[in-house]
Amino acid sequence: MLYSDFYAGVKAEIFSSEIKSQNSDPPMDLGLAEDHFSRPVGLFVASDVEQLKLAIEECKRLILELPEHSEKQKDAVVKLIHLRLKLQELQDPEEDEPNLQVMLEHRFSKEKSKSVKQMCDKCSTIIWGLIQTWYTCTGCYYRCHSKCMSLINKPCVRSKVSHQSEYELNICPEIGLDKQDYRCSECRTPISLRGIPNEARQCDYTGQYYCSSCHWNDTAIVPARVIHNWEFEPRKVCRSSMRYLALMMPRPVLRLKEINPLLFNFVEDLVEIRKLRQDILLMKPYFITCKEAMEARLLLHLQDRQHFVENDDMYSLQDLIDTSNGRLSCSLTEIHTTFAKHIKLDCEKCQAKGFVCELCKEGDSLFPFDSHTSVCHDCLAVFHRDCYYDNSTMCPHCERMLEHKLEVPLKL
Repeated sequence: MLYSDFYAGVKAEIFSSEIKSQNSDPPMDLGLAEDHFSRPVGLFVASDVEQLKLAIEECKRLILELPEHSEKQKDAVVKLIHLRLKLQELQDPEEDEPNLQVMLEHRFSKEKSKSVKQMCDKCSTIIWGLIQTWYTCTGCYYRCHSKCMSLINKPCVRSKVSHQSEYELNICPEIGLDKQDYRCSECRTPISLRGIPNEARQCDYTGQYYCSSCHWNDTAIVPARVIHNWEFEPRKVCRSSMRYLALMMPRPVLRLKEINPLLFNFVEDLVEIRKLRQDILLMKPYFITCKEAMEARLLLHLQDRQHFVENDDMYSLQDLIDTSNGRLSCSLTEIHTTFAKHIKLDCEKCQAKGFVCELCKEGDSLFPFDSHTSVCHDCLAVFHRDCYYDNSTMCPHCERMLEHKLEVPLKL
């Protein structure tokens, strides 16, 4: 597979440079005839950079001339790899190219991996890590050849995430090719739906059209379709939208009860998640005043979803995806059980902060997150749910507080 991929890349590279080579001088004969490949690789003695370049071109020509998938052609491919490695050593790229480069808010770091399964985001060709230098942006993971660095015109998507942390919540808001002047929305290359001169590909997230260099038919879950339709089927998006959605996925920027409050009426799992989150917020005061809970770092169970200990109405796209596949409900129920066990069974100090139902004065200690309790909205006292709804008088705790307020002026 590696050989066939390399051969295809070499073939495309030769054809793309064929016109340029027609007017150049004939390549230097370095003895690269067919019988040369039967010799050991170490016998090749070209050391000059220019000679190596000519030998590389000659070797690429021979690869095309030899019978396809033959042993001699495979030997030629191996020879080409050795020639390019030798050229890389002589040019000493490690000294010429820095390990870190900053461009258009990208922070490019030189890659040391020799993987050949990466694609350059600029020229859309394979990155041959074995013989080519390449960089990856540490912010948005944009990858490109070293030779393509100067041609980049797309700013880092992470900067957009930092300055614009909100989604497009209209489903595929198309404006039409005429509004784009029949040009790619990103690089302004002429495009059309007929594919002449370049195929127009629509991004389901932005609704706009892009050329094949900016839109690789990658797929991603579109937030607008999740919020309005509870639909999680991946749709085709452009490269920049794919990176933006990937970086935005863990960010809690969706306030569901404002965007689509009816969603809770149709998705039962969301109702369960909301109740678990509300209970966790009621448990939080116990933990931040309990030395044992602080030492055990119980709240770190939610370190991947920090917003769950801050509010109960903000959701990330990842939260909704995990709700749909049932993963969030399982993990949150397990965490809820761990938290409740600490408060009601394991910690005596937390147990002492329980409530006694002042309406019936019976039963065990009550906690605001128990399923069979109700909480007074004014004083936050806790009662049995049945007692609270059957009671026709004022909350006993609120009544005492009111009497106390009336007695203080009289004493003064």
